[in-house]
Amino acid sequence: MPSLKDLRLRIRSVRSTQKITAAMKMVAGAKLRRAQEAAEAARPYADRMDRMLRALAASFGDRPGAPTMLVGTGKAQIHLIVVATADRGLCGSFNASIVRETRNMVRALLAEGKTVKLVTIGRKARDLLRRQFGPMIVASFTEMDRPRLSYAAADRVASQVISMFAAGEFDVCTIIYNRFKSALAQFVTRHQLIPFKADAAPAEAAAQGARAVYEYEPDEEEILAALLPKNLGIQIFRALLENYASEQGARMTAMENATRNAGDMIGKLTMRYNRTRQAQITRELIEIISGAEAV
Repeated sequence: MPSLKDLRLRIRSVRSTQKITAAMKMVAGAKLRRAQEAAEAARPYADRMDRMLRALAASFGDRPGAPTMLVGTGKAQIHLIVVATADRGLCGSFNASIVRETRNMVRALLAEGKTVKLVTIGRKARDLLRRQFGPMIVASFTEMDRPRLSYAAADRVASQVISMFAAGEFDVCTIIYNRFKSALAQFVTRHQLIPFKADAAPAEAAAQGARAVYEYEPDEEEILAALLPKNLGIQIFRALLENYASEQGARMTAMENATRNAGDMIGKLTMRYNRTRQAQITRELIEIISGAEAV
């Protein structure tokens, strides 16, 4: 049974932890507001770029000479997976959910006889995947948000992917990240980057696209050759912004739960301390009374 001194030390320790988690919650909340604004601001541009490339690809059709970033290499044997996580923990299941999705995808591809390569963004992805898939990791990026997350950071990743594709090192590239919805909800998302694969267009937008006829200057092939690498950087930047907002939301929620749990633990320890102290006082009184009666 712990002594009163042990209980006091334990209460003091938990109270210090509660102050730390409360401070981390406040910091994550402040970062979340800015990160959410940045992620939401990037969505219209990325969606518009996606729609433009979809229209160009439909106009280009199956004509020969299509850019390989649009139509692919004609095979899907070597897959490159870009895994985006955080550099730090203490954010609930944020990192674990992305790594779990990556492991499931890698296992499924290996079961089909495919070759898999990994590019990790964030320390957690590198450290967690290195234990099982170390030889598959061909590049690793960390501290992408220092001093702040910018397009230049995403462009470094895009340049690495483009150079690998130009060298024929893979056929299909997919990025895995967490899409932000709210501080309580983030969704693990797979998005194919190469060859270009647009999200399903809404019915209204598809109908408008079917009625509209555009003439491009210069021709579609030249525009696609310039836009496809640009789109790769934009989609990676969008994924990083969504991921960063999701990280802050998950950390704020995790620290709020930790602060609440610390409060519950302090309450239980305080009650246990009071009961132990009361029992000790009662025992001392009984010893005094027993001694007085013996005299």
